[in-house]
Amino acid sequence: MTEPGTQRRPAASLRAVVAAFALGAFCVLGFAPFDAYLAVWPAPTFSLGGLFLLWRRAATAREAALLGLAWGAGCFLSGVSWVYVSLSQFGGMAPPAAAAATLAFCLYLALFPALAGGLFLRWRRNTARDVWLFAGLWTLSEWLRGTLFTGFPWLAVGYSQSPPSPLAGWASVLGVYGVGFIVALIGGLLGEMRSTGWRKPRAWVAILLLIGLGGMLRLMDWTQPVGSPVTVSLLQGNVPQSLKWDPKRLPLSVDTYLKLARAHPATLTVLPETAIPLYFSEVPRDVLRGLTGHGDALIGVAIGTTDGGYANGVVALTPQLAASAYAKRHLVPFGEYPPPGFAWFFNFARIPMSNFTAGPSRQEPLTVAGQRIAPNICYEDLFGEELLGALPTATLLVNLSNTAWFGDSLAQPQHLQIAQLRAIETGRVMLRATNTGMTAMVAANGTIAAALPPFVTAALVVQAQGRSGLTPYARWGNLLILLIATGACLTALRRRKS
Repeated sequence: MTEPGTQRRPAASLRAVVAAFALGAFCVLGFAPFDAYLAVWPAPTFSLGGLFLLWRRAATAREAALLGLAWGAGCFLSGVSWVYVSLSQFGGMAPPAAAAATLAFCLYLALFPALAGGLFLRWRRNTARDVWLFAGLWTLSEWLRGTLFTGFPWLAVGYSQSPPSPLAGWASVLGVYGVGFIVALIGGLLGEMRSTGWRKPRAWVAILLLIGLGGMLRLMDWTQPVGSPVTVSLLQGNVPQSLKWDPKRLPLSVDTYLKLARAHPATLTVLPETAIPLYFSEVPRDVLRGLTGHGDALIGVAIGTTDGGYANGVVALTPQLAASAYAKRHLVPFGEYPPPGFAWFFNFARIPMSNFTAGPSRQEPLTVAGQRIAPNICYEDLFGEELLGALPTATLLVNLSNTAWFGDSLAQPQHLQIAQLRAIETGRVMLRATNTGMTAMVAANGTIAAALPPFVTAALVVQAQGRSGLTPYARWGNLLILLIATGACLTALRRRKS
């Protein structure tokens, strides 16, 4: 529907669709590993500013949705196409089928910016207040993508603002979706000025305030050190994924981690996800004694469940072999369990141990090495709000991952960047022990304190400081930013009816 006194614009041109696709691909430059080479954290802001302009120029909701779909296709095909590697190279799926599944997955993710674009066109008023509508809809669409069907929040634009971006400070108050709201708001303001003139003092003041307040929030110390630092040895076995599940190569995995643990003694030794490809009850006791020869250990290993199944787990073990365990709660669809109606998928993909049982939603932190540790396994650290249940009790966060499934791709540096935002949100150190990378310690302010190169067999020995207290985000979770984003949209609707 066109506004009175205006002429209907032609349908979206191929040029506009290509531009939207290119803007989506350009957004990926703001994420790791590209941030290691250039200060590219503003790239997503300019990408969303360009998308705002394209949506403002669209004639219909269908046209805006198509442009949102093109933007999403450009972003996700560029940024998460590593899914193809896991399906074809390690999942045994035929390349054409793996390519088709990857394309379908990326187009599914692109539906969320498409939805935001369609709603933007229906509710816009062609005023400067459209900027708030744009930021609100963008944030709600990202939150929906991270929630619906168990969620997949990878490449939420807030992750691109890891340090040194000044906007990273907003994560301690509003979380990663709140950082994405700020990115979209600044992008919309730039897009608005691009179309109506750059001499907008209020807009420039708003942008500078958003950036400046983010920088000030980065300096805030929301949590406090508690106790003495603990020496931690993070083991990176670099066991090839193609050999990991071969029973004949089991001694390779066990021997690799025993040698690393003995050569790098620490108060706490951490092994990655499924480091020993056995049930914990099957691991020989002499192996367990070898891993705890110098202190306590956290071991990624499958654990049995009361219903006769098995869980992807973390076992905390003392030198006396006293054990406590954590069972992964948020499982990966298609990778760790078949969603209802999709059992046929595993006829095409051969994924070992793909029928895990999810652990309880509420689990107490593990007491080990004088710390209260909240473990999370691989994919679980994508869901920031789910980690908050362990706070304020937990003093350290520990992620155990095996991203060897994705080969030498963007997945590993992107996953480390996600951990940076989790550290800021919780005000806790995040320790990461991975099979092939990126093994690292992330400080409570989100900076990478130490890291191993990927694809090497090594150990990272660090001094980790436990912390107590709560950040504002740890108190509120996503509630505050969802209220802000919803309020921005409701304001636009109310003005539409007036």
